[in-house]
Amino acid sequence: MELRSVEELMDLLHACRGAWDTPDLPRSRLHPSGGRPVGDPVDLHDHALQTAALLRRGRPSDKELQVAGLVHDIGHLLRPGDDAGHADHAADAIRPLLGERVSRLVRLHVAAKRYLATASPRGLPPRSTSTPAAQGGAMTPREATAFEHDPLAEDAVTLRQADDAGKVVGLYAGDMEDWRTVLELVAERSARLGAVD
Repeated sequence: MELRSVEELMDLLHACRGAWDTPDLPRSRLHPSGGRPVGDPVDLHDHALQTAALLRRGRPSDKELQVAGLVHDIGHLLRPGDDAGHADHAADAIRPLLGERVSRLVRLHVAAKRYLATASPRGLPPRSTSTPAAQGGAMTPREATAFEHDPLAEDAVTLRQADDAGKVVGLYAGDMEDWRTVLELVAERSARLGAVD
C-alpha cells in the first residue's frame, strides 16, 4: 500500500486508536522470561503522538524527524502481526507522500534498536530488549560499524530513543489533528523536491 494524500494518512493514523503493536496478544499476557507484559502498554495512536511530541520538544526545527516519529509504527496496522517487517511496510507506504528522508528514518528505527542493543544494551528499556530477536537480534560489530556510517544514523537513534520513551500509559500528548498541518508541510516539501529531481 502506498499513501498518496495527507487525508489517507490521517485516516490511517486515526485508525491506530485501539490498535496495538501485538494485536494477537491480550494486554495482560506476560513475557515468559521476565514477567513483563508483551508488547507496548499504549495503543499505536497514543504511542505515535507521544513519540512525535518528544521529537518536537527535542528537535523543534526538524519537522521530518517529528513526522517520522508520528508514522514510524503504522506498519503494525498495515500488516498486523508482522513485527519483523513493520518498519519496511510503513516506510514503503509513506515514501511517495512524505519523501525519502522520512521513509529512511522510519525504516531505520528497527536497525537503531538493534544498534543500541549492541552499543549500549543497558540503555534499552525492558520492553525493547524483548523484541530485537524477532527483528534481527543485536547487530554484529560489522553491522554496527556500517550503521554508524549511515548519514541518518544519529537521527535514527534519536527517533529510537523517543520511540522507547513514548509509551507512557495515560500521558496526553495532544490530538492527532494537531499534526495535519505539519504533515501537509512535509508532503508539500517532498512533492517540490520530487518535481526538481
